[in-house]
Amino acid sequence: MCLGIPAKVIKVWKEKEMRYATVEMGGVQKNVLLVMSDPVDSGDYIIVHAGMGISKISEKEVERTLKIWEEYLKELEAA
Repeated sequence: MCLGIPAKVIKVWKEKEMRYATVEMGGVQKNVLLVMSDPVDSGDYIIVHAGMGISKISEKEVERTLKIWEEYLKELEAA
């Protein structure tokens, strides 16, 4: 199974023709390659998959996604 994880963009930079971002996911910061064409700025939210930022996501959608994950984890713990 492949998962895309929502992440908050902390910093964006460019090296030659490639765009990168430092993102925060669950309190952990990581550098990722931005492979989408959308403009990305600090404070935006993106989906990260396999070390790459693949799409932008709204803060509302991030909250909804994280709520679903919390419910899923509670179900696993109860089982």
